[in-house]
Amino acid sequence: MKNFFRSIHLYLSLAGGLVIGLVCFTGAAMVFEKEMMQAIYPDRYKVIPGTQRLPLEQLLANFNQAKPGVKVAGVKVYSDPNRTVELSYSDEKPGNKEVGKGEHKARENKDQQAKAEGKESHEKAVKGEKGGHGKGGKGGGRPGNVAFINPYTGQLVATSTQKNAFFRNMFELHRWLLVQEPGKMIVGVSTVVFLFILITGIILWWPKNKKILQQRLTIKWNAGWKRINHDWHIVIGFYTAIFLFVFAFTGLAWSFEWFNDGIYTITNTNKEQPEPPQSQVKESAQPITFDQAYATAQQQMPSAEFYQFNRPREAEDAFTVMVMPKDAAHERATSQLFLDQYSGAKIGQLLFQDKNLGQRVRSTFYPVHVGSIGGLPGRIIAFISCLAGFTFPITGVILWINRLRKNKKKKIKKALAQAI
Repeated sequence: MKNFFRSIHLYLSLAGGLVIGLVCFTGAAMVFEKEMMQAIYPDRYKVIPGTQRLPLEQLLANFNQAKPGVKVAGVKVYSDPNRTVELSYSDEKPGNKEVGKGEHKARENKDQQAKAEGKESHEKAVKGEKGGHGKGGKGGGRPGNVAFINPYTGQLVATSTQKNAFFRNMFELHRWLLVQEPGKMIVGVSTVVFLFILITGIILWWPKNKKILQQRLTIKWNAGWKRINHDWHIVIGFYTAIFLFVFAFTGLAWSFEWFNDGIYTITNTNKEQPEPPQSQVKESAQPITFDQAYATAQQQMPSAEFYQFNRPREAEDAFTVMVMPKDAAHERATSQLFLDQYSGAKIGQLLFQDKNLGQRVRSTFYPVHVGSIGGLPGRIIAFISCLAGFTFPITGVILWINRLRKNKKKKIKKALAQAI
């Protein structure tokens, strides 16, 4: 029976090993993206706290002076006094209605597609990576451009108009091999193959007795390179298999719509969130400021790690505030607060715990996939496991070649013995 599983393990590995290794390597490269970006660009994220923070509207005014003609769509404010305030903006000029309508329609189509695929959380992380990297998101909003403002001096520290080239390439390789839909399918199929490889690998690893068990739990470092290669593939493969299985399994949610829909089918829930409440449109009424929205949000939902304010797009839309509680279960456990954009009154809320089971389960896929649900230890495990996963196709091929050579030598010896 083990020969059967060995054949499955071998041929599946030969078929998908290259893609699996690439996906594991790029996954490892992105685990500590937040820390690496903050180390490379410390001034973007950290400031020396002053005595008093400036009003948000003053920060916007300073930014508009420094960057005239841009449109600020959202503001992200951290409770950490050392963090900058992030403004999400686009280069769209307010007076250009044609561009505004076109962009609005394009964004609306993207939002509808994202909802249809049930991948809102992951895509938000992708679209906002140019900005801040706090818990629960990576940036300010849909336009993609992020400005970092010192909340005490009002100084524009830096702007980021695109994702870091290295991490952008890593992400696109990880998700679709740089070729969009065909690559997305290849990655998805390879991920399914990887799951079977891991299962058959555990079956092949399973020892017959305690002596073999001890051998398969430790690497014999003082042996030759062939034995070390063998032990690395077998031993490290065993220790990381469960983590790689979880990372691969959750990754299917971004490759296959049927898998994503299955989450809601199994939980007997709806993936569509309820429509947000609308503002009461009043003639000649002026929209509230970000400062007013901030004050209300702090009153309604205090002790938050950050507040992310999104300016309404239409006259009847609510002023939406995304809130990350300090005691959140994970980085996607955000709540939403809806304010009347003219009076500033609270007109609704969507707490994370009020979402249905399917939505709560789906929201855990990203933090589980990247290991962040376990905090720093979880991400270290994800990093090590993915690096190990990158080596397995290499060590596996070496094992296969060594076995072929060994079998060939046996056949030659057998033939010689028979000839004599």
